[in-house]
Amino acid sequence: MGRVFASRRNAGEILATKLIKYGNRLDVIVLGLPRGGVPVAYEVSCTLNAPLDVFMVRKLGVPGEEELAFGAIATGGVRVLNKDLIEILGISENMINAITRQEQKELKRRERLYRGDRLGLTVQGRVVIVVDDGLATGSSMRAALVALRQMQPSWLTIAVPVGAPATCDEFRGAADEVICVITPDLFQAVGEWYEDFSQTGDEEVRGLLQSAAVHENSHSVIQ
Repeated sequence: MGRVFASRRNAGEILATKLIKYGNRLDVIVLGLPRGGVPVAYEVSCTLNAPLDVFMVRKLGVPGEEELAFGAIATGGVRVLNKDLIEILGISENMINAITRQEQKELKRRERLYRGDRLGLTVQGRVVIVVDDGLATGSSMRAALVALRQMQPSWLTIAVPVGAPATCDEFRGAADEVICVITPDLFQAVGEWYEDFSQTGDEEVRGLLQSAAVHENSHSVIQ
């Protein structure tokens, strides 16, 4: 098995080549899912000359196995739950609500940290490209999609460098367009397709958003 992408930034450069039709359009915005999706989205936004923002999503992790998500929350008060998994694992409603409250606090903290005083980009009536570093189970992207639909974009594209075939197929019925650069049959985890899949830090996210804002201003993009 060969690793396809050198890094998230490299994956973003490759992903951007699949989105060239959206370049230099005033109605297009790019949203990265923090944290790992932001370096990918940054390269996409630079190539397309489109504004970049974060769209906050937090997984709801199973107690003791936090990487296993039984749901997710997103900006706008949206919560998506995997009811089958909750039933199988016997997770109580009180536990679900407690974890939700905890993750809502973290979601708001990160929004303030990443964006500072800047307002979020307007989604209504815009062509929105939602970017992550990959799709495994798709729980985070699913929550983002539900939340964004409520904000009434004119078009919604999901774009990732790599994804599990079944997950990418699932989203084709929910988004207006799904771009998965590669969909390996032998898919186990997103990170196995990257040479460098080290964790993206908060400061890197902040720096990329600030850099994108400077790039945007220098090209006089109207928001």
